[in-house]
Amino acid sequence: MTASTITASTLNGFFIYLGLAAVLAALNVDGARAGDKSYETMGELVRLDPRFDELVSPTAKIEKLASGFAWSEGPVWIADGGYMLFSDIPNNRVMCWCQADGLSEFLKPAGYTGEKGRGGEPGSNGLLVDSEGRLVLCEHGDRRIGRINKDGEHVTLADRYNGKRFNSPNDGVFHSSGALYFTDPPYGLEGGVDDPAKELTFQGVYRLDPDGTVTLLTDEMSRPNGIAFSPDEKTLYVANSDGERAVWMAFDVEDDGSIANGRVFYDATEQMGKLPGAPDGLKVDVNGNLFATGPGGVYVFTPKGELLGRISTGERTANCGWGEDGTVLYMTADSHFCRIKTNTKGKGF
Repeated sequence: MTASTITASTLNGFFIYLGLAAVLAALNVDGARAGDKSYETMGELVRLDPRFDELVSPTAKIEKLASGFAWSEGPVWIADGGYMLFSDIPNNRVMCWCQADGLSEFLKPAGYTGEKGRGGEPGSNGLLVDSEGRLVLCEHGDRRIGRINKDGEHVTLADRYNGKRFNSPNDGVFHSSGALYFTDPPYGLEGGVDDPAKELTFQGVYRLDPDGTVTLLTDEMSRPNGIAFSPDEKTLYVANSDGERAVWMAFDVEDDGSIANGRVFYDATEQMGKLPGAPDGLKVDVNGNLFATGPGGVYVFTPKGELLGRISTGERTANCGWGEDGTVLYMTADSHFCRIKTNTKGKGF
């Protein structure tokens, strides 16, 4: 592991994270303000099976909490502070939203700390919290898995496989063993899959063990993206955000932490181009139902792969994450940050 020094310009975010200060004043981004209880709504619910109503009420509304982001991603609930964090990838920052104080900038830079200017998607993508309450970031521009310790130290957990730099770690999920399973597509490279800086010849799914060992689990997915475990951790789900093969895969998780028996959980390739978005981030509820972003919003599946309906934001929807008491699903939808109340509860709450 290696560490970097946190500059003064980023300390406001760490103060929030450490609980040492209130959320700062909102930036020049449209968002709900303190005390506001009424929000503009967006999108619609698409009910394909009556069982959908058991998970999402027909009267539930998608509330638009904030807008104006270049591409929002990676929402994660910070239970200690009662707020959500999410990435604004092209702007290389992590944003904070809480009910009482609205929106503020939490961390900048958030995924690229180089001095050379660059375009594309340099910032953090997926955000997680480990068992000790520390923020873990999938950092595109720096091509690493990073962690912010409670004292503000920024630590590199992993940035290479077999001596070669990752493409751009995208999303991850913790196993109860403490191992981090994560995906590594090329989206954070300025030139994408053909970028001359790309060192690996494949896009991998990996396991990072607590001792720092990195193990390649599969190199057979073209664009591995969102990732999540079933509640019993016997199945690993991985989204493939490839327009020519827009699928969610399911893998058996072996006793040694490896994965096997990869099979298509659901194929949405025919929907590509007809509806906005692609298979991307996903989360699982306490009963094993999947809430997975894809063409047309958030797809809701049973553990058997039966599509019950969609939470359709009307935008390219990148990711989702449970918050508050576990019944509220927050969503990052292109330039928007939004939420909806559900009748279920997220895994881990």
